[in-house]
Amino acid sequence: MVYDVTRRETFTNLSDIWAKEIDLYSTNQDCIKMLVGNKVDKESERAVTKKEAVDFARQYGCLYTECSAKTRVNVEQCFEELVMKILDTPSLLAEGSSGVKKNIFKQKPQEFDASPSSCCSW
Repeated sequence: MVYDVTRRETFTNLSDIWAKEIDLYSTNQDCIKMLVGNKVDKESERAVTKKEAVDFARQYGCLYTECSAKTRVNVEQCFEELVMKILDTPSLLAEGSSGVKKNIFKQKPQEFDASPSSCCSW
């Protein structure tokens, strides 16, 4: 769940709408939930305190972090933390995939051929 730290209504909607949706539609009781406060690059415009968000995350059993999509602060770490938590939750892993965890963040990104003649190289 992502909210804008500068817009209180996006935070309010978490408990009013989104947390209920997750509980209603999640098919796995071990579903990993993460709360992400976005736009920390606008600290002077903050409308939701970090303490409020941490309290919400504890209440709903969520991981918590703050980031800025604009400046890329903590964005990669958000995904890494979520993936590692999923990989540490046996009920979320398919059988036989335990070896996946070893090098998941050490793999080189796939490189695409950008020549005009290659298919799907946008």
